Amino acid sequence: MSLWADKYRPNSLQKVDYHQEQAQHLTNLVNQGDFPHLLFYGPNGAGKKTRILALLRQLYGPGVERLRTEHMNFMTPSNKKFEIMTVASNYHIEVNASDAGMYDRIVVMELIKTVAQTHQLDSTKQRHFKVILLTEVDRLTKEAQQALRRTMEKYMATCRIILCANSIGQVIPAIRSRCLAVRVPAPTHEDISKILKTICKKEGLTLPDELALIISQGCERNLRRAILMLEASKVKQYPFDVKQSVVVPDWQLYIGDTAKQILSQQTPGKLLEVRSMLYELIVHGIPTNVIFKFLLKELVKNCDISLKHDIVDIASFYEHSLLKGNKTMFHLEAFVAKFMLLYSKFMEESLNGIF
Repeated sequence: MSLWADKYRPNSLQKVDYHQEQAQHLTNLVNQGDFPHLLFYGPNGAGKKTRILALLRQLYGPGVERLRTEHMNFMTPSNKKFEIMTVASNYHIEVNASDAGMYDRIVVMELIKTVAQTHQLDSTKQRHFKVILLTEVDRLTKEAQQALRRTMEKYMATCRIILCANSIGQVIPAIRSRCLAVRVPAPTHEDISKILKTICKKEGLTLPDELALIISQGCERNLRRAILMLEASKVKQYPFDVKQSVVVPDWQLYIGDTAKQILSQQTPGKLLEVRSMLYELIVHGIPTNVIFKFLLKELVKNCDISLKHDIVDIASFYEHSLLKGNKTMFHLEAFVAKFMLLYSKFMEESLNGIF
């Protein structure tokens, strides 16, 4: 039994539910027989991966869906071994090189070199190149991105690279100039409501328009999250009721609790307690940029209007530091400490004004 988000994922470009014009352009690109390196970018849950997988199926046929999980071993300059998990078919390989941390440059260079040195057995019936799909390219170090730039040029004859990123601003200009950039915007609330109702129709369920709109507004225009919220709501209560509460992910509730802890007390002991809560989120695989975004949202929501400008100002500074640095926990903790200082000063001034 698979999740609805996987069960109803379109497997061809003709079946995508929104941005059909863009899907048609991608179809035309594939039908030309050859295409350049591609860079897909857009927010989480917009449909980047769905379009990439549909494009690969259009290129190679259903064989690209016969996937296998492999573990590749790499060696650092200090002779330290490390392992990276990849998902591959006979025609492509998918990897998140940023999982290697500071050794991502080695993964990029060795992986592309290994794949590019193997040729298709019968290039008359198949494409003469293989595809390497690199996800979360915006999280790669600058050294890895420079290595990727050089390798892209060297092995153009035997492989094509498809890059996937949330933010194009974190990708160096040299890579952007060597790729055809494809922006996948987030779906509108109307698109999400329509897709949710289509899924319910296929499942034999009745979804009220009002509840579909509530879910679409609560998912931050993230289609994957909207489908998961719909499925969780169905498990919690069916038949659906317009007044029923929409199930929110546990990690989102946990971030809300973390914000309450920050607002309740501004002391070094409380900072340590909040730090352990942030670590808990990171350990469970919640991306730090998502933690930062939702934490800021919760803090601003519960603050006086005169503080909001200063909070957003320090948030922008630490978010920039977070994207540029490697030790993400340092920047998250620094933001919390700065907020605590700002908030405690405001509370003291407010009390002094009263008395």
